[in-house]
Amino acid sequence: MSSSPTRSHTSSGSSSSSSSSSSSNKEERPRFFDPKAKGLCWAKAEVVPGRHPERWRKDAAGNIVCKRFCNCQGCLCFEYDHIIPFSKGGESNPENCQILQTRVNRFKSDRDKLDKSELQGFSCDVKFTDKELDIIEMAVYGDVIRPGNECRCRTVAEMLGQYKSKNRMAPCKLPYKEAL
Repeated sequence: MSSSPTRSHTSSGSSSSSSSSSSSNKEERPRFFDPKAKGLCWAKAEVVPGRHPERWRKDAAGNIVCKRFCNCQGCLCFEYDHIIPFSKGGESNPENCQILQTRVNRFKSDRDKLDKSELQGFSCDVKFTDKELDIIEMAVYGDVIRPGNECRCRTVAEMLGQYKSKNRMAPCKLPYKEAL
């Protein structure tokens, strides 16, 4: 009868059945958040007014981040952060998860008990206008969705007359007067 593999790795090539069974009883703590924890973490983050909540949120420091920009570098990029650092016993569960702009998360490192103003001090200084966020959303998602307005902004192809959307929701006008 074969025993199940254990999660721990030993440097020596020998193993006894007693050490194998004792190590299989110990589960290692997961270092990373699973997809369910990430989904719950995103859902509990502050919504950006006038922006689609599945695409945009505010991190714990109040920075706007885009869901498509996870684990990258940039002012709209974010990472899932352990509120109580993993190195200090923090678990990888939704209650210990927050989204943080990548730059903020890197400066936070393994510190805990930082308040919002301290996190803001690590934030990227670039702030985006609504028009710039529309352009970024158009580039990333192919359209701009405005929740609550019962409309969606036209895609670039629609604006150029190259495509007619099958989406029954009427396209809206962008909220600024300049033409694209």
